Amino acid sequence: MKGNSVKKIRESLLMSKTELARNANVSPITIARIEKGMPCRLETQRKIILALGFDLSDKNKIFGDE
Repeated sequence: MKGNSVKKIRESLLMSKTELARNANVSPITIARIEKGMPCRLETQRKIILALGFDLSDKNKIFGDE
């Protein structure tokens, strides 16, 4: 399990897990799992990156070098 910056970025934007989940069109449970470092599909990563307001080219800033 590799770490990611989803929780840190989400909190810096003052965004709740539920709000991020709603914006990314995924479940809050999915957000919680990802923040714990569990893997997710590339499509889910794409949705989260866009919901956080980043460009897809910023993937490595959020999810690291997976």
